[in-house]
Amino acid sequence: MASELCKTISVATLEKHKNLFLNYRNLHHFPLELLKDEGLQYLERLYMKRNSLTTLVQYLHSNNIVVVPEAIGSLVKLQCLDLSDNALEIVCPEIGRLRALRHLRLANNQLQFLPPEVGDLKELQTLDISTNRLLTLPERLHMCLSLQYLTVDRNRLWYVPRHLCQLPSLNELSMAGNRLAFLPLDLGRSRELQYVYVDNNINLKGLPSYLYNKVIGCSGCGAPIQVSEVKLLSFSSGPRTVFLPAEVKAIGTEHDHVLPLQELAMRSLYHTYHSFLKDLNFLSPISLPRSLLELLHCPLGHCHRCSEPMFTIVYPKLFPLRETPMAGLHQGRTTVSFVAYCCSTQCLQTFDLLS
Repeated sequence: MASELCKTISVATLEKHKNLFLNYRNLHHFPLELLKDEGLQYLERLYMKRNSLTTLVQYLHSNNIVVVPEAIGSLVKLQCLDLSDNALEIVCPEIGRLRALRHLRLANNQLQFLPPEVGDLKELQTLDISTNRLLTLPERLHMCLSLQYLTVDRNRLWYVPRHLCQLPSLNELSMAGNRLAFLPLDLGRSRELQYVYVDNNINLKGLPSYLYNKVIGCSGCGAPIQVSEVKLLSFSSGPRTVFLPAEVKAIGTEHDHVLPLQELAMRSLYHTYHSFLKDLNFLSPISLPRSLLELLHCPLGHCHRCSEPMFTIVYPKLFPLRETPMAGLHQGRTTVSFVAYCCSTQCLQTFDLLS
């Protein structure tokens, strides 16, 4: 098998193949022959499905010398990498060097996290990491400016970074079969995002009202189960209760006419320095913790009524799905509600999802 593999790779190198199929070969390690010398510099698509890989690149340890596979960057034209149906536990940071990569498929593996360097893949259009063991996604994923299709079904996600709402090209997001109890406030604010599937997240009871005019899958959500793994703020309206994102510090009501001082200060700073927000060091004359600088860079959300940024407090308003035109699509298979997150009592009182 080893000699046959080497021959296959050698032929592909000599003949400058653009496609290389290494599926169903019972490989346990990523073949280093792909990275030797100049590697397959003309390769655009690499398929390695149904093998037994445990790491994306196998490090060599010999006499205390560690050969770091920097040569993976030699696959400069690689556009499609399919490593589905293996036993991958680790994706090395060097994957961020595949700057031409457009399609990355890592489904049906054993990944518990993705390296932040995935965010360096500016040309990436499709990312399939379904059926793994992921607890969350890297915040830097929002830097994949070309990403259109993100599939994270059947993982262990309980949290989705709010930064993902900044993905400018994302058209379809699928997170079915996870452990989500809440969604980012701004999910659906982007006009590009048209398809969102969160079916079978049994603790999920609230959908941001931005999703109202999108194609949504939410069957199997809203079961009457308490979240025991993490303490979350919740909001009730009649018989309906929804969990709020963990970053929300306070819940406002129609009787709270005065905003907390910290919220007022954050909104004032945001509007004052809005044009400089791309640089987290823009407030050098003012001493602020980096966590607050990051919050200014990426607010908790934007008011669903007037788009005012929100940082610590939200004013939620529930619209049961059964009272909307979408109710017939789910035929009683879900008990979720749409949640409008507002910035003040005025917006709370005037917001109407159905108008």
